[in-house]
Formats: sequence, C-alpha cells, structure tokens
Amino acid sequence: MVEEIITALSRIRWLFVTARNSTFAYKGHSVDVKRVGRELGVRYVLEGSVRKGGDRVRITAQLIDAGTGAHLWADHFDGPLEDVFDLQDKVASRVAGVIEPALQAAETARSTGRPTNDLTAYHLYLRAHAMVWSARQIPKALGLLEQAIARDPHYGPALAWAAMCCYRLCVDGSGTDFHRDSRKGVDFGQRALEVAGDDPEVIVNAALVLSYFGEDINAMIALVDRALALNPNFARGWHVGGILRLFAGQPDLAIEHAETALRLSPRTRVGTSLSLIGQALFLARSVR
Repeated sequence: MVEEIITALSRIRWLFVTARNSTFAYKGHSVDVKRVGRELGVRYVLEGSVRKGGDRVRITAQLIDAGTGAHLWADHFDGPLEDVFDLQDKVASRVAGVIEPALQAAETARSTGRPTNDLTAYHLYLRAHAMVWSARQIPKALGLLEQAIARDPHYGPALAWAAMCCYRLCVDGSGTDFHRDSRKGVDFGQRALEVAGDDPEVIVNAALVLSYFGEDINAMIALVDRALALNPNFARGWHVGGILRLFAGQPDLAIEHAETALRLSPRTRVGTSLSLIGQALFLARSVR
C-alpha cells in the first residue's frame, strides 16, 4: 500500500517524496510527527493504517503538517479482502488526487503570511494562486504573476497561470480589452509550453488557454492526454480534458473525464465539473 501511494505521489513533479526505505524505518513505532519531519527534512507527513475484519479491510490515511502537528486531511477506505489489489490502486489514486490540492492550499496559506517585500517568484506565484478562483481578484493575481515572470521569465507555473488569468478575463467578460487580453493569453500559454517539460499542471493550463484562443483542438487534447499519462491522479487535468472534449463535440468523453475528476477529488476546487457534466448532457441530447 505504501509503495503504491509513494509511486502515485512521485508523479506530482513539484513534490519531494521521501523514498520507501527511509519511511519504513518508522514502521510499527509510535513516533512524534514533528521529529519525523526534522529527521527526514520534510514539511508534511502522510500516515495511516491497514486493519482487517473478517473478509473486509479498512485503510486509513491522514496528512499532517510536520511543523505544527495540524491535520490537513483524513479519510478511510473500505473494501473486500478478495479485491485488495484493486482497493490498493483506488486508495493510492484517491490519496494522490486529494493531497496535491491540499498541499497547494497549505503552501499558499504559508506564503500569504510572509512580508510582501521578501517574496521570491515562488511566493508571488503562490499568492496569485490563492486569488485565481475569484473573478474579482483575477486582475490582481495577473499582476502578481507578471511580477513573478519578470523575476524568472522561464517560470512555467507562473506563465501557465498568467495565461489562465487572461483566459478568465475574456471568458468572464471582466477584462477591459478582449484583444489585448487574448494576445497576452496566447503569448503566456505558448511560453509556458516551451518550458513545461513534464509538468502536468503547466501543460494542462496552457492547453486549455490555447484551445480557447483558437489552437488546433486535437493537438491540445493530445497535450492533456500526455499530462494525464504523466500523472493519472491529476484531478484538474481530467476536468480540463473534459472541457476540451466538450469543445471538440465529444460529450460522452467529456462526462467521463469530469466524473473521473470528481472521483479523484470530490471536495476540492478542480473546476466546475458538475456544470461541465450538465453542459455535456445537454449537448449529447442535441447531437443525437
């Protein structure tokens, strides 16, 4: 179970995940999470247990801030013992899908409390990331991201989210100059793809923006599929894949992608997956 989860978490490029041999030194011992964090040099600890009762097994997991001891997330998973391997796969996928946005939120909160004049490009990015979900704060978020890009012109995540901000200004109709915002969105999106490497989030955000502004939809779908091959547990990637399938007139695939996003991360902001499913159902009825 631990190996499955470590493998799934290792697909998230921005996470440093401690190897199995290091973590297994604590197996079976009652340990102080803060001490574990210091000894392994990590900020967060995922711990859990596996219990068997009759022909069923229960797997519990909780994510803890090693610095404060605060619980960031906890859940349990039940299943029949005869399907234990299938259960392991599902648990690993679900844990990885939930942990990425939980850690992103925790890192954003950690960064927000720091003095503005001491922020690096990374902290500017995190401050902006906390704002991108609010239409009212998109212009401020874009300004912070542009500051981060000025510090590091090859910073892929900042470029991709700057593109997303331009996209939102156009989609929401809250921008003051559609043509200027669209040009900036395309520029940021193309630059993000140039430096994306194997970062699924950068690839997915850039593909969404560029598809909206007229790039070949099949090429953008291929990019999202590549991102999901790199990290199959990336809930937002599945959501964006659904949007692009809807753009391409493939409502059934759009629904499948949106449902996968919700299954991986049902309580986090992966996007308006329920709205996407509704639109896809409407389109499916129209084309049949």
